[in-house]
Amino acid sequence: MDANLRLWRAEGQSFFQRFLLWADALDPLLLLKSSNEIKRTRLLIQSDEKTLSEPIQNNQYGKDVLICIFFLFKSSVHPDTDKIIPVLLRPPGMSSSLNPELSFSYYLLFLQFLFHSYATAFTLVNGNGTPKAEEYSLQQKQMVLGLGAISYAACIGALPLTFMNRYALKSSLMQLVVRKLLPAPLFGLTSAFTVAVVRSPEFENGIEVMDRNGNVIGVSKKAGEKAVMETALSRAALFGTTFFLPEVLMYCAQRARLVKTSRALGPVRMFLVMSVLAGMLPVSFSMFPQCGEIKRADLEPEILSSTEETEFFYNRGI
Repeated sequence: MDANLRLWRAEGQSFFQRFLLWADALDPLLLLKSSNEIKRTRLLIQSDEKTLSEPIQNNQYGKDVLICIFFLFKSSVHPDTDKIIPVLLRPPGMSSSLNPELSFSYYLLFLQFLFHSYATAFTLVNGNGTPKAEEYSLQQKQMVLGLGAISYAACIGALPLTFMNRYALKSSLMQLVVRKLLPAPLFGLTSAFTVAVVRSPEFENGIEVMDRNGNVIGVSKKAGEKAVMETALSRAALFGTTFFLPEVLMYCAQRARLVKTSRALGPVRMFLVMSVLAGMLPVSFSMFPQCGEIKRADLEPEILSSTEETEFFYNRGI
């Protein structure tokens, strides 16, 4: 079992524990670390198999040192492939690279395409890396699926405003529905859709499941399905809330007359959207355990025949 998965299992049992870990692991300053620093951290962890297999307070390295090592390792290295993740596609880079306010304000097809392109690339890079396929290139299939999902989601996202402008539907009710009420569920659904499509090989081919000692005992499609479903739900919560809550806050601010001029509406909305996104990232990532758990009764019979374990673990991905 990968080192950071061991720590997630030891220290991330509750939502609150996972939230605190993610809040620190999403520090944008971690993006400034060089590849050499990341490689040295990886070698340090790999040199001692027990480094992150025990609770932090009982570890020989000390809490502060171990936490710093974990945060850099978690935010920069893929737990399945052991490869360094590209800078902008690391978890801390999500809040600094995404600007959902552009898609939220204008619904332009191009901006929708850029928004879903980044979100899909992030999903692809940070998903479970164990699915294998001999008859075709898995990466090529995921890229084709991802491009299709991005195009579909962008078109669906741009459709309401295009429809409203095409048929000159300018009533206050239509403006309220299309510009205020519809974005949150629409972006939540399309974000979950792109996750399910681009990570579909995980439930088609299965992902590796491990026992409590970290030994791989088989490949499970049911575990892959559970991992993708949980990630899709967390992504829907992330972007659904990011597009819903700022509108509620803007409404309250306008009713309380906290925003004095119409020119200030745009910057204030931008600030609210980015603030909610930054706050929702650790919340959405913490909704489900990073080191996912699946019961014996939920696995395929061919896997169960090789072990007597009752609980199994897998990398959920992000």
